[in-house]
Amino acid sequence: MIFRQLFDHTSSTYTYLLASGIGREALLIDPVLEQTDLYIRTLEELDLKLVKAVDTHCHADHVTALGELRDRTRCITVMGRKTDVDLVSMRVDDGDRIEIENIGLDVLYTPGHTDDSYCFLMDGALFTGDTLLIRGTGRTDFQNGDPHSAYESIFGKLLNLPDETLVYPAHDYKGETVSTIGEEKAYNPRLQVSSADEYAEIMNGLNLPDPKMMDEAVPANLSIGYHPDDPELQAHTIESDEALRRFEAEDALFIDLREAGERTKNGVIPGSLHASYGSLEDAVRPGGLLAALVAQSRTPPLLYCAYGERSALALKVLKDAGIGAAVHLAGGVEAWRKAGGPLVSPED
Repeated sequence: MIFRQLFDHTSSTYTYLLASGIGREALLIDPVLEQTDLYIRTLEELDLKLVKAVDTHCHADHVTALGELRDRTRCITVMGRKTDVDLVSMRVDDGDRIEIENIGLDVLYTPGHTDDSYCFLMDGALFTGDTLLIRGTGRTDFQNGDPHSAYESIFGKLLNLPDETLVYPAHDYKGETVSTIGEEKAYNPRLQVSSADEYAEIMNGLNLPDPKMMDEAVPANLSIGYHPDDPELQAHTIESDEALRRFEAEDALFIDLREAGERTKNGVIPGSLHASYGSLEDAVRPGGLLAALVAQSRTPPLLYCAYGERSALALKVLKDAGIGAAVHLAGGVEAWRKAGGPLVSPED
């Protein structure tokens, strides 16, 4: 397995690179915009393909690299369902699983530092974001933070994990790189409390200054959606009402770009084909299954995903493969559902 802990000195942020081996798929957790070139260079040197970039929450102390990485690598951007960020490719919730080749992260919803804070658990390693730090915990006084929620997240979920579970936080200001659940139980001064009220009293009394970049970082991180003004993209984008019309008239070949877990959880547009975004380039190459089906179809491809980000990016993949008549559904399945479009189980 490949594991790298990368550090941004300005914001004291740790970014984690995970992959199962050389030449395979990779994932980044909590990437920082100013370090994007470092990430790209590291990926190239290790012959890795970045397929997912994940944020544990909407950060206030640095600008995320999710948008830049998406635009430069076509990776899938991932955040928790509770986030107010305008657009990411995939939203996950408590109990979900983020998967790449031979690696899976279990999703834990851990509000308190912010109301959109999540942690990710992988084979005895816990990526805690700002929820649990080394000998500290994330502040709870902005972005809808709440010390009582933080207490429940930490004591009700994280500290119930095995003591040997490794703790990898999103930040450290003292040069520490890793801890364990057992160490934090024993030595973290903020965890030596007997009740949520006692914990809240500690957190409410910190009186910390706002992060230096908060006024810049939070608005930037809330607006990382795919909003290019390319007229060609606009010409190949349709709204849900037009998609419904084409569905009812059987005037489109609907292609679902989501992953299997998303399809099972949220349903599919009836009659649609499945070609996950990560495997799309292979599917549309000459001889690929999707290329053959599109060639035989009398109706144009209509791409859709969860929120419209992957399908917008996929238009270029199809165009590069010589399929120029495709369109994509703005807002994805979420917009389709709000418009009253039918959804069924993928097994139906």
